[in-house]
Amino acid sequence: MVLNLYKEKCLILSMETGISVGDLMTRNFIWVSPDTNLKICAKTMIKKRVGSLVIKEGDKLKGILTEKDIVWTIVKQSKKDLGSILARDLMKRKVVTIKPNKDLAEALRVMKKKKIRRLPVVENGKVIGMITTKDIFKVDPGLFEVLAESGKVREEAEKMKRMGVMSAPRKQGSCEECGEIGLLYGEDGEWFCEKCYDKK
Repeated sequence: MVLNLYKEKCLILSMETGISVGDLMTRNFIWVSPDTNLKICAKTMIKKRVGSLVIKEGDKLKGILTEKDIVWTIVKQSKKDLGSILARDLMKRKVVTIKPNKDLAEALRVMKKKKIRRLPVVENGKVIGMITTKDIFKVDPGLFEVLAESGKVREEAEKMKRMGVMSAPRKQGSCEECGEIGLLYGEDGEWFCEKCYDKK
């Protein structure tokens, strides 16, 4: 039984979905410059409801800053003014990235191997988007479960289960509520985009 489950997971990870990272990535990702102070970074994360910020100069990816980085700084340097610490002082400079033409399965393999939940999408040295486990999960919860061995991903899966998204049937089309075209969730024979489905 355990061996069969392991083989099944290996098979899923080796398969291609036919969906590229570029098709699913968020193009309007949240970013700041390396010279942004930590206070503004924290406010931006809260306002935009994100757990990380892409740090870029022009189109060039310089690093990534997470909420953990900020919390660590507050604890370790509590006497220092947050306005005097810059994103460049804390950001992770070695950022794992992916190209937009890669398959979602490849993105999953990278996330699983590196134990991360998000990947900046880079093309010709320019950062053009962001792909997260949540984005992938919306398309195929079965793929997402492959990553559930990591605690963070398991938490996200449980959250999505509670919201009812995991059990909802899905298809591409036009939302019956607002008319938006994209991935739809079915309920009682009707089809809704994520925003309208969440309101139900």
